[in-house]
Amino acid sequence: MLLLLAACDPGQVYEKNTDLDEYVWGVQVKPTFEFTIADTTQRYDVYFNIRNASAYGYYNLYVQHTLTDPAGRPVSKLLHQMLLMDPQTGEPNGNGTGDIYDHQFLALPGQRFHQTGTYKLLLEQYMRQDQLPGIMAVGVRVAKAAK
Repeated sequence: MLLLLAACDPGQVYEKNTDLDEYVWGVQVKPTFEFTIADTTQRYDVYFNIRNASAYGYYNLYVQHTLTDPAGRPVSKLLHQMLLMDPQTGEPNGNGTGDIYDHQFLALPGQRFHQTGTYKLLLEQYMRQDQLPGIMAVGVRVAKAAK
């Protein structure tokens, strides 16, 4: 569903999702996404894509990102809390059918990139569990921000 919507978006610059082995996100698994920025005058919205099974044991997910510029210098490093389910009712957020749900979280709104080239965005799960079952895939989407 996310890919279908993204294909219709002329502002999209990049989108990629990585499936996790056996639907477990281990702390040692740190998916890295590389995307190219050609226009430094444009602001961009950076989203995180999460796919989880309803068997995921928590209502939230903590993810830390590390963004580096084309020279490998750090641009930003932040911890994000994403609500996959309503904390009160336990009802899943996101879009889904059956027991699989897709989420897209605006993680870096209006991000400015100060030089052209290839940027790297590394994602780490930051929960208190080394092996986090129920997370099926993670990804990144970069789109031109609305003016």
